[in-house]
Parts: sequence; C-alpha cells; structure tokens
Amino acid sequence: MIHNVYFWLKPDLSAEQRDLLEIDYLVHAFVGKPADTEKRPVCDHSFSYSLTLHFKDLKDHEFYQKECPKHLRFVAACKTFWERVVIYDSSPLH
Repeated sequence: MIHNVYFWLKPDLSAEQRDLLEIDYLVHAFVGKPADTEKRPVCDHSFSYSLTLHFKDLKDHEFYQKECPKHLRFVAACKTFWERVVIYDSSPLH
C-alpha cells in the first residue's frame, strides 16, 4: 500500500517551524518538493512538500494512522503549519 501526502505550508513559517516537519523515524519513505519539470496543465507544482510511504499492508497503514505515537505527535505538533493537505492512497492491482 502506498500513502502519498501533499502539503501546502503556510508561507510565513520560520526555519524552526520547518525543522519540526522533518520525519526522522521513517525508514522507507520519500520526502520531496515539486520537481522543476515542464509546466503542463496535468502537472501540479503548487504544493510545498510531498511524502510517500510504502506500507506492507493495510493493517500497517491503519496502525500508522491511528496508533503510531510518533505519527500522532507529528500531526499534533505540525498541523497548524498547513494550509492544505491532500492524501492519495493506493493498493497494488494484483
């Protein structure tokens, strides 16, 4: 299962606030900014950061969302920094 999260951060965040957004406890994850790819109608470069997590299965995803203390602490500490968050979850076809 793949969990993709897109964050639109408030523009006036301090360097200290941005440092709180670092997720140091994830092993298999990707955090990035919009790539400098060609501007096309189908490409959305408006987000601040993206986070992609790969979970073994739905059970692990649910634990992360509802019970993982570090995830819950991250959301509680940083949710005031976001103007918008969009999540796309996907499962394998087979």
